[in-house]
Amino acid sequence: MGALDGITVLSFNHFLSGPAAAQFLGDIGADVIAVEPLGGAFQRNWAVGNRFVDQTSVNHMTTGRNKRSIAVDLKSPEGLAAVRRLIARADVVMENFRPGTLDKLGLSEAAMRAINPRLIYAATTGYGGDGPYRDRPGQDVLLQAMSGLAAHTGNMESGPVAIGTVPIDHHAAALTVAGILAALYERERTGEGKRIEVNMLQAALDLQGESITAWMNGADRSGPRGRAGMANWFSPAPYGIYAVADGHVMISMSKPADLAEALNLPQLADFSEKDGFDKRGEISAMVAGGMAALTAAQALDRLEKAGVWHELVRDYDSLRDNPQVEHLGAFIDARTQGGSPMTLLSHPIRYDGELPEVRLTPQPLGGQTREVLAEVGLSQGEIDALIASGAVAQTEKMRG
Repeated sequence: MGALDGITVLSFNHFLSGPAAAQFLGDIGADVIAVEPLGGAFQRNWAVGNRFVDQTSVNHMTTGRNKRSIAVDLKSPEGLAAVRRLIARADVVMENFRPGTLDKLGLSEAAMRAINPRLIYAATTGYGGDGPYRDRPGQDVLLQAMSGLAAHTGNMESGPVAIGTVPIDHHAAALTVAGILAALYERERTGEGKRIEVNMLQAALDLQGESITAWMNGADRSGPRGRAGMANWFSPAPYGIYAVADGHVMISMSKPADLAEALNLPQLADFSEKDGFDKRGEISAMVAGGMAALTAAQALDRLEKAGVWHELVRDYDSLRDNPQVEHLGAFIDARTQGGSPMTLLSHPIRYDGELPEVRLTPQPLGGQTREVLAEVGLSQGEIDALIASGAVAQTEKMRG
C-alpha cells in the first residue's frame, strides 16, 4: 500500500496516541521519521505490564512499525539546526505534547511554517490547545472519568467501571490520521498546509456518540448503567453478559420471547418487544437465572438453535485459535532487536484485499540518524561531528 509514497512525516510523538497515528501513516507508505530525545521517547522506556522483550518495550512494539528513528538533543543548537533541515523537507509534523512544549524549544508552529509554508501541523492533546483544561494531564483513564465513559460502563449494582484497555488513545490516533489525510488532500487542491488539532476529550465523547445523543435528547433511563446483567442503560433486555456454570456468554439484540424455549422459561414468551425496554431489570434477572443452570456448551447450542445472537466471552489467549483472526492475518510474527520472537498486530485495513507490508519492524533508538541526516545534505564529517558533540546519537541500525 503506497498511498502516501513520497510523503515525509516527522513524528515528535510519545506515549501512545501520537505514535499509533504515525505508525498508521507509515503503514500506508509515508516515510515516517521518529524524532526522539537521546534517551528515547517515553514508549521505549515504559511498558504496560512492565513487559520488555530483549530490552524492547511492548509499547514500542505496539507503535514502532514502519518508522525510522533519529535521536536528537533538541536543547542543543546543533541538534535543533539539524531538525530544522528535516522540517524544511517534511510534509507533515506531528506532536502530542502538552500545549506549548515545542514552542519552548524554538519549534513553534509559526517557526516551522517560516521554514516550510506548505507544512501540515498535527497536534494531539488531552483537552485542546487552549481553554481552562489545556494544561491538565491527558491520560486515558482520566478522560474515561471526565467524559462519562466510566460512569456509563458496568452495572447499577457494582458502580462505574474503567474500561480495561485504552480506547480513547486509540480513537484519538484514528482521528489524527483522518485529519492529516484530509489536510493532505486539500493541500493538493489549494497548495496550502493546515493545522490539525485532535483532543482526547472530544475523542472520548465521539466514542460514545450514540449513547450521549440519546441521553441528551430525552431517552428513557433509570440510571447511567444497566441492571441485573444488562450491558448498558439504553438497550432492550436481555442485552448483556450472563454467567453460565463454567464461564460467561454475551447475548446481543434479541426479543425476550426468543429465549423462552432455549432457557426453558415459558414466561418470557409473554413479554413484548416494548417490554424489553420497559422491564429491562425483570427480564434480565429471569434470563440470568436460566443461563446459570447451563454450561457454556449447552447455552451456546440452545442459543444457536433459537437464532439468538450470542458469543462466548473469551480472553486474549483465545485469539490465536480464532479461525477468523487467523484468516484475516491479524497477527504478525517478527523478531526483536535481540532476535527473540515478538507478536505484533497487523494494520487493520485491507487494500484490494492486501495488507500493507511491514517495511521496518520497530527500530532501535537512533537507528537511522546517520542516513536521515545525510538525506538532508549533511556530510559524513558533519554527522560525525554532531555525534561526537552529543547533539545526535546513532546506534547500529536494524532492518526487517
